[in-house]
Formats: sequence, structure tokens, C-alpha cells
Amino acid sequence: MIETQVWRVDPEAVDLEQTPQIKAAAEKLVRGEIVAFPTETVYGLGGNAKLRDSVQKIYEAKGRPSDNPLIVHVANLEQVRALCTEIHPIAKKLIDTFWPGPLTLVLPSRGEVSNAVTAGLPTVAVRMPSHPVARALILASGLPIAAPSANSSGRPSPTRADHVFHDLDGKIAGILDGGETGVGVESTVVDCTTTPITILRPGGISKEKLIEAVGAVADDPGLTRLDQTPKAPGMKYKHYAPEAMMYLVPAGKDRIHELIASQENSGRTIGVLTTEENRDSYPEADAVLVCGKRSKPETVAHHLFDVLRSFDQKKVDVIYSETFSENGIGKAVMNRLSKAAGGRVVD
Repeated sequence: MIETQVWRVDPEAVDLEQTPQIKAAAEKLVRGEIVAFPTETVYGLGGNAKLRDSVQKIYEAKGRPSDNPLIVHVANLEQVRALCTEIHPIAKKLIDTFWPGPLTLVLPSRGEVSNAVTAGLPTVAVRMPSHPVARALILASGLPIAAPSANSSGRPSPTRADHVFHDLDGKIAGILDGGETGVGVESTVVDCTTTPITILRPGGISKEKLIEAVGAVADDPGLTRLDQTPKAPGMKYKHYAPEAMMYLVPAGKDRIHELIASQENSGRTIGVLTTEENRDSYPEADAVLVCGKRSKPETVAHHLFDVLRSFDQKKVDVIYSETFSENGIGKAVMNRLSKAAGGRVVD
């Protein structure tokens, strides 16, 4: 066990890079330690991407298998060029359109980062976050920062500093508390070494927006298969899971009512994941948690992980979840829900 420091920082502070909190966290990174920090998507757990020992600490803290590659966070194009042998014109178009922001690009690696980051692949996943605290930390440390989500492996990703503290207290050097994150689901990951480019993980930038920017975009088979070598985070192992057994129920409210009734004499406590529109539709459930408005899917994405963690606090045994349209950011929401449920769907 190590002492985990918590530095509270105002993301709107002037000269954020020079604040004592950012400097303290940056010094930890330079010494090879690992710290958590907010991005516009979720909190990341960062380490020096060039230092194998630092990257190994990330895997150990999370309890994460080391054959799953990590995303490298950068603050400018100079850092990207230092890490990658080529920025294809389509990749450059994506950079110009969506960076800084919730989009990760898989590019040919120059071999500058540790093999522990790339999982031995000839590519490296790179992202330029828009969150001011993340950008200030990268610049203050002078490092490319390898950072998966700052949670225990398999748990819902953290959108607040207290989520990180719950999972990783005593396992990491510190947490930069910059408040609640914005998007709520991780970045979209796009492989720019294929023709057409390929979505490896849906996220904060929708497929529709990518198509609008560059034309043809493919979906990787790894979005639904677990038996291949992962080229990006979130492709291989169970993720985002609450402690309760979770089921997706595409048939909607009537079917959920039937399922709750079937558990009446089981002794199990039942939770329902729903939206504002259906808040009062499940009075027979033990816990009904709302993750935004169905009419505003971005609010569902924003609250999803926090709600999944809240079910743990409610101590429910079974969760029945409504499902959502896969248009826009809904595709990322359904990807996370499917993984949280371990693929369990009730017909």
C-alpha cells in the first residue's frame, strides 16, 4: 500500500500548468509513478509511456492483463510526430476536425513508447484530450502519458475523482480532482492503418460524424468478437460491470415488469436502469436509477458509468436495463451496456 494523494484543482484556473497541484502530479510522473487525472471522457490513470516500469504499475494497479494496449495522451502535433512514423492524410483530416477531443487514432509506431503500451503491436494509439487539466499535466510533465481508465479492471469507468479513490486508493501515487467529466464514455478509437479507416471502439465521436468528415468508415469485427488480438482498449475483456448480474431487455417496459414479477419469491433485490421518461414506471423494483433522458442520448452517456456504480451502493442482486437506439453516441452507450451485462440479453 502507498499513500494516494488527492490534489483538487480548478480546471478554469489561470496558468493551470504552473499550479502547485499540476506540478506535484507532473513530478510524480517524471519519477515513474502513476497518477489519475480527468479528461473530457472519463478519468485516466497515467504513467510515462516511454518507461516500462511506469506502464507496468498501471497494469498492476488496475489488475489488467498486459496484452491489451493503452492509449497515449499528447498535447500537440509535435508529440504525435515523435511517436508515429506517418500521419496519413485521412488521419490528418481527423486530427484537424476532432482534436483536441474524444477521438483516439491508431497510427504506425516509431517505437518510442514502451512495448508494454503497444502490447507488442507495430501501431500506437494516440489521443489529444481537450480537458484543460489533462493538457496541463501533459505539458508540465513533458511526457507522452499512457493512460487507460482509472478504475479496477472490469469495473465501470470513473467519471468522478471519488470513483477513482474507491477503486485505487493505496495503489497509485495521486489523483488530480478536476470535478466530474463531460462526455461520460471513453473516446472513439479509429484504426488509421486500414482502408477504409476502422472503428475499433465506439465512443464520444459517432460513426456518423466520422463519415461526414472523411467518407467511408468500417466497423471492426472485434466489436463483437473476443477471440482476436486486441488493437485497442476495451476489445477483449469484460468491462464496465457492476457487482450485480445485469441483463439487457430490448423488449422494453412490459417485459421488464414480467421479469421483476418472476423474481418475486426469489429473495433477490431487483434494480432497473431506465431514463427520465420512465422514472415512475417500475414501482415494484427495489431500486430504479435514471441515467439521463432518452430524448437526449448524450445525457445517457454522461451518467451511465455513475449509475452502474450506484447500483453497487444499492446492493441489488439483479439489474434489468432498458436499451437504446444505436444512432450517434447511442452506439457507444449500447457497446458499454453490452459489456457491462457480459452479453446477457433477455428476449
